[in-house]
Amino acid sequence: MTGFFLKKAFFDGWDNLISMVVLNLGFLLLLLAFMGSMSLMGTNTVLALLALLASAGVFSFYSAGAAASTHAYAKYERPGWEGFKRGIRESWRHALFYWLLIVLDATLILFVIPFYLSYGNAIGMLLSVLLFWLFMGLTLALFYYFPLFFLMQGDRPTKTLKKSFIIVFDNLFFTLFFAVYQVVNLVFSALLAGLAPGVTGMHLASSDAVKLLMLKYDYLEEHADADRKHLPWDELLYEERECVGHRSLKNMIFPWKD
Repeated sequence: MTGFFLKKAFFDGWDNLISMVVLNLGFLLLLLAFMGSMSLMGTNTVLALLALLASAGVFSFYSAGAAASTHAYAKYERPGWEGFKRGIRESWRHALFYWLLIVLDATLILFVIPFYLSYGNAIGMLLSVLLFWLFMGLTLALFYYFPLFFLMQGDRPTKTLKKSFIIVFDNLFFTLFFAVYQVVNLVFSALLAGLAPGVTGMHLASSDAVKLLMLKYDYLEEHADADRKHLPWDELLYEERECVGHRSLKNMIFPWKD
């Protein structure tokens, strides 16, 4: 599955490159808002914190719209601007909860953990380690949060988060690989000034990952006695392989040579 995930994520990004760049322009504006908020720290700390919270809120709702778009890309659809707006309308409760979660995550790594480390004793170290693993677990779970909502829109935000944690621990090795993949995405994004793959590309990767992982759970639901460690991935991925097609870098760049 992992090899096909890499192929699908790449070609889904390539097929929607222009839309992805347009959505990433919005994320770049939000990055400027974050930087502007940080610059206020030296003059007015309260105002800076309020501006940072507001920027995080806008980021959450914008991410909901981008995740709706990438959910459609993963299904080989072209949602357009209407799909983006509809995604925000449908997921506003999840976006509010996501806002809370990313603020919690940032607070843990920037303030709480350094605070306990400053104690310089065993208790402070122990609490720091425990909180670091909470930070890591929440960060990994958030990769799956919005894609799971758009697949199962009847769930409450807390239920979606719970399912996100279940996927993390049930697919731990893939999730760790996926975390490395997202770090590589960040590196390429920095090299390309955030235009590609950017945050939208990371949302698209999450949508693709969840879509493929759901094939596993659909199969296990129908075959309760199946061996979870030896799933028939060739069979499960057949439709997806047909949709992606027999593509390569060569025929992508030189299609006339097919």
